[in-house]
Order: sequence, then C-alpha cells, then structure tokens
Amino acid sequence: MATHFLGDTAVLTGRSLRHITRSLDTIITTAITPIAMMLMFVYVFGGAVDTGPVPYVNYMLPGILLITIASGIAYTAMRLMLDMQGGIFERFQSMPIARSSVLWAHVLTSVAANVISLVLVVGVAFLIGFRPDAGVTAWLGAAGLLVLFTLALTWIAVIPGLTAKTVDGASAFSYPLIFLPVVSSAFVPTDTMPGPVRAFAENQPVTSVIDTIRNLLTGQPAGSGLWTAIAWCAGIIALAYVLATLVYRRRIA
Repeated sequence: MATHFLGDTAVLTGRSLRHITRSLDTIITTAITPIAMMLMFVYVFGGAVDTGPVPYVNYMLPGILLITIASGIAYTAMRLMLDMQGGIFERFQSMPIARSSVLWAHVLTSVAANVISLVLVVGVAFLIGFRPDAGVTAWLGAAGLLVLFTLALTWIAVIPGLTAKTVDGASAFSYPLIFLPVVSSAFVPTDTMPGPVRAFAENQPVTSVIDTIRNLLTGQPAGSGLWTAIAWCAGIIALAYVLATLVYRRRIA
C-alpha cells in the first residue's frame, strides 16, 4: 500500500512539475514582489531602522523569505482549483491510484516551486549586501524550517484550492498570510510597537519562525525559539492536513 502511494505520488508530482516548467513565469512572478519589497525596505526604510550590529538586509531577509512563500502558495491553490474545475480529479478517481496522492502531488510541487523562488530571492539579497555568518549546520536548519513553513502554508492553500469557485477566490486567501510578516519582527524590532500590536506580533507563529531563521543565519544560538517555531509549523500542518483531507473526501464522494 505504501509503495502504491509513493509510486502514484511520484508520477502525479512529475505531472505537476512539468506544468511548472512550462510556465516558469509564475515562479518569477512569485519572486518579483518579495524582491521589490526587499529593495524598497533596504534602500528606502533601512536607514531609519536601528537593528544594532546586524545589517538591515540581514535583519529583514527572513521576513521577505516568508512573504515569498505566502505569495507562492496562492498559485498552488489556483492550480488545484483549475484541476478541480477541469474534471481531472474525476478522471483520477476512475483509475486505480491512491486518492491522497493527488493532494500530495500538488503539495510537493508547491515545495519545489517555492524553493526555486526562495533561491532567487536569496541570490538578489547577496547582490545587495547580504552576508550571513551561518555555518553549514545553521544553513541546513534554516532551509529545513523554511520547507516546514512551506508545507504548513501549502496545506492551508489546499483548502481554498478545493472549495473556491474562481481563480481570484482561490488565491485571495493568501493576502492575510502575506500581511502577517508585516506585523511581526520581520522589519522592525517588536519593542518599538505599541502595546496591543506588540503583544500580537510577539505571540504569532510567524515571529518565532522569523526570529529563529534570523538567529541561524547571523550565527546566533537559536535556543528554545527553534522548538517553538517547529511546534507552530507542525501544529498548522496537522490541523490543515485534517481539514484539507475532510474537504477533499467530501468533494470526491
């Protein structure tokens, strides 16, 4: 059964990846907005923000990376919705394939596409002065956390992808997720924010992920923040997976 599931998922993931390679403009588009935001914050607002000994581009890059992921999953929801409307799911149901492999194929494709976008953003960051103090282990830790965060947001994206009636409806859910890093420690220290805003910023999941990635890339100990970030991501994945699976079963029933 496991072999059947893995084989079906690999085949369907290959199908989705081929669609991605035929429309690389979606990946480029996903990266353009975060890159534009990064350039704006570094060259327009960076001089007004005191981040101590850490260069501002180093400070704010983790937030930009999370915005990149939040932008990318909108396309995941859109691709899933188009498959639903195109009748491909009904065709799959007539074939002897594992049902869950259809969703996992879209999820794994989302991870692959977002990794490419993240690499593009980090590349531009290096061009404008990003200089991390991270070793190999810290880089692997930051990359792993970004993949975990991508999985969390992608499973959230699956739900509107299965339920939306229009392309705009499928992608609109990502707007609040793109906004979350703005109200966090992504661009300014949270201690500069007014009370209620600071309380929200310091206790939302995005802040723990951003702080952990920042500490890893700047050579600082991640501490207990790493486990908090992992717990947030794992909890979101578990909840979104259950909800997405329930929605999927109802749609194909």
